[in-house]
Amino acid sequence: MCLFPSSFLLFLKNTRHDNGRVRLYICFSRAGLLFMSTLDKAFSIFIKDIRQEWRTRFGVNTILAFIASSLFVVLFSMRADQLSAASQSGLLWIIILFACLTSLSRVFVSERERGTLDLLRLNASPIVVYSGKLLFSLGLTLFITFSTSFLFLWILQSSVYNPAFFFLVLLLGAAGLAGTTTLLSALVSQANRTSAIFPVITLPLLIPLLLILIRLTGYAFNPSPAESYLNDLLALIGFVGVTISASVVLIDTLWDD
Repeated sequence: MCLFPSSFLLFLKNTRHDNGRVRLYICFSRAGLLFMSTLDKAFSIFIKDIRQEWRTRFGVNTILAFIASSLFVVLFSMRADQLSAASQSGLLWIIILFACLTSLSRVFVSERERGTLDLLRLNASPIVVYSGKLLFSLGLTLFITFSTSFLFLWILQSSVYNPAFFFLVLLLGAAGLAGTTTLLSALVSQANRTSAIFPVITLPLLIPLLLILIRLTGYAFNPSPAESYLNDLLALIGFVGVTISASVVLIDTLWDD
């Protein structure tokens, strides 16, 4: 009896012989339990990756050094503070892109180097592993995106005329980068020369996302944005949704191979 909640027993008493409603309730209950179990295991993998990164701090230090050096090079060599809003948004996302590529490529590769990849295969399903790695990639990408944007705006003294819209673009851009690079990192981890393959297969897939993000960020830097920004925003939302959905469908095949 302790396995069933009181609400479920009350529901059985009230429904009497309505077997259809009982079966429907059981199906939803099982789906909810499966979802919570998957989320709990994925969160455990996320916490494991956070602890490993915090123990070494190698990736975070490398990211911060890359971001700071890139911003100062852009500022002093290209006079980025005198560029147009579209050019500044392009520089911003190029720095964010390459900062993400230097760190997110090792999301699955690090497991293979430590010899823990087979352990994950035995103790978790592909969707659980992907979900946990996606959470870690998303957290790291959000850190890269917001820290780079803050330093970029502070150093160049740029003005954001629509902060809420700019925040939304950064959030969706980070989700798109995390979704794409996590799946490709799982694919690259099966190869031998991972460092050479990852940028080659990642950049062509990220170019459409990068172009959309540059246009949308340019609208946030512009005091009078064009009316077509809604189309670009919908395209960005669609890219993020399709990328993550396709990753969920394909991860079983990639993980088994």
